[in-house]
Amino acid sequence: MKKFRSLLMMLLLVGCTFLVWGQSVSAAPDDRIPEGVSVGSIDISGMTQDEAKQAISEYVDALGPKVISLVAANGSSVDVTARELGLTWQNTELVREAAELGQKGNIVARYKAKKDLKYKGKNYELVLSFDRNAIAGIVAERCEKFNVEAVNAQLKRENGAFVVEEGQTGYIVDNAASVNAIYSYLEQWNHEDGSVDLVMAIDEPQGKTEDLLRVKDVLGTFTTSYSTSGSDRSRNVANGCSLIDGTTVYPGETFSTYDAVKPFTQENGYYMAGSYLNGKVVDSIGGGICQVSTTLYNAVLLAELEVTERHNHSMIVTYVDPSADAAIAESAGKDFQFVNNTDYPIYIEGHTENKNITFNIYGVETRDPGRKVYYESEVLEKRVPEQDSIIADPSQPVGVINVSSAHIGYKAQLWKVVKQDGAEVSREVVNKSSYAMSPRTATVGTATNDPNISAMIQSAIATSNINEVKNTIANIKAAQEAAAALTPEQLAAIAAAQAAAEQAAQDAAAGN
Repeated sequence: MKKFRSLLMMLLLVGCTFLVWGQSVSAAPDDRIPEGVSVGSIDISGMTQDEAKQAISEYVDALGPKVISLVAANGSSVDVTARELGLTWQNTELVREAAELGQKGNIVARYKAKKDLKYKGKNYELVLSFDRNAIAGIVAERCEKFNVEAVNAQLKRENGAFVVEEGQTGYIVDNAASVNAIYSYLEQWNHEDGSVDLVMAIDEPQGKTEDLLRVKDVLGTFTTSYSTSGSDRSRNVANGCSLIDGTTVYPGETFSTYDAVKPFTQENGYYMAGSYLNGKVVDSIGGGICQVSTTLYNAVLLAELEVTERHNHSMIVTYVDPSADAAIAESAGKDFQFVNNTDYPIYIEGHTENKNITFNIYGVETRDPGRKVYYESEVLEKRVPEQDSIIADPSQPVGVINVSSAHIGYKAQLWKVVKQDGAEVSREVVNKSSYAMSPRTATVGTATNDPNISAMIQSAIATSNINEVKNTIANIKAAQEAAAALTPEQLAAIAAAQAAAEQAAQDAAAGN
């Protein structure tokens, strides 16, 4: 009995010892990571959590300069670094998990777990992440240069006949699909320099040879004259015409006259010439370009293409009837645009000759041969300036006069008249236009040292009649020319007579 009690006491003592030992170890775990633990290729055995985080962060930082080449369809590429793509370490919680390995259970379980780690090991996957927004920004900004837009097949006129210039296939970076492709590649990245193909969309050119070769009918033609224009305005008209000549417009496409003839610079063939600005005629580079858009507008109307933007001039023009004009102005945001609403391509031919500008629009004629289209201008209101406007310019000498023509104000509308086999079948208003009235204006020089001449010119200006000012200037010049022809003796005699007359007048006033 004594032996049994002694054995029981020994077992209880041993059990209590193990229990206390286990409790004490659990209460104060080791912060160091057990042997045999790694993250990817990084051995973090024996490290504290802070040391392990530092080691992994340094490894990730070292991956930042790795180069990923983004390759376009033609083999061209742009190199970016992993850091630029937003490289970061994502699963940072693994360090805490690693430090807790072998820290659970009693002493026997913990001992066994650490032995297993030492000989079998535990490897955590290093999870990296990348920034989609950063990837998207790089694709949008640095891969745009890989875009090669399709070149549509074009028509050309050679020796009076049409020939077809074949188009060229284009390739456009598909930004969204390319971002997905890059991100998918990075999810499986091997941490080395690499490359990934951009997703390129094929941009097919428009224009089938058989369709283009059907273009041979004149759908509309119109001519205006610029015979009264000076050399610079004439060159502007010819230049604008040449920039439009040879354009192919496909079904559904919009043609912008402004886009075709800009920019208005000397490098693009333009000169300084008169144009309208705020109710006045001023010199501007490209002056006269509106005659180009106006001539094209009338050809488009006759071709019955769809006009989507048209503006009248601020003041009336003389080369077409009221409401038949189409102005373009960069500063005012004015453009002339139309859509090819036919089922076939159209070709715009423009040429100048003998100070006439002509536009021919070719296409495939599908209208009834008996159908004819006419356009009629109707003046609704006419306002004539009642008097001249005269501006005195003291910076210019007497005799200088610059006159701007008057412009009659109009309100007008343009009718489209359709006849079938000679009989009118429809009549509709195409547009309405309002043109500002502007009086005949003169800028007159008034600088002189002669008080008599100054009084004469000021008196003429006060009449608000430019013809009266012109007559006064002519009289002053005639008197100056006559005086210049007199001899000194004659001038002395005239001066003496004037002095005697002035003296006599003074004597009479005094009662002598």
